[in-house]
Amino acid sequence: MPFRTFLFDLDGTLIDHFAAIHRAYAHTLPQLGLPAPTLAQVRAAVGGGLENAMLNFVRPDQVAAAVAIYRPYWNATMLQDVAALPGALDILRALHARGAQLAIFTNKHGPSSRLIADHLGFSPFLQANLGAQDTAWLKPDPAFTAHLLAQLHAEAATTLMVGDSPFDVQAALNAGFPCWAVTTGTHTAAELTAAGATRVFSDLPALQAALGES
Repeated sequence: MPFRTFLFDLDGTLIDHFAAIHRAYAHTLPQLGLPAPTLAQVRAAVGGGLENAMLNFVRPDQVAAAVAIYRPYWNATMLQDVAALPGALDILRALHARGAQLAIFTNKHGPSSRLIADHLGFSPFLQANLGAQDTAWLKPDPAFTAHLLAQLHAEAATTLMVGDSPFDVQAALNAGFPCWAVTTGTHTAAELTAAGATRVFSDLPALQAALGES
């Protein structure tokens, strides 16, 4: 296997959390006099961090107020309706057993990501779990990727990003390593290929099978 370090996105890659995210937006926006968004609208908005996603629904001067409503509700309800995607635990367990080092690398709120990883049983297989507000950066900023690789004492030459969005693909390309993408999140195979994904798979089991052949 040519890779020794694997960076996994969280939402849409390892977990399905869209029902809980949609519920939090539907709680937040009406309190600002705005209509509750549809699930499809929320799915299309997420990926670049909460504040950036909120800009799809509120004016820039409303973002702080929206986040102040969203965050406490999210903290209280985030573990409801969160599920590991098929193959998520299997691939983490198998790669860990092969001696690879694994990390979650997400634009989701870092403390939320770690709680979810604990809740779903991911954490024993991880060497790191970094997200929004853990640093000054978000994907695809190369400084964020460099920070994580330094923390892991990893080299780009033996690192693989596994994700579901152009944010993940661009983060990998900016850092000089490939991204293998899955279509279990918010983007199609055509969109991921156009973004520069090295390979695209229907789900994690298919990606894991390809790693076994590499």
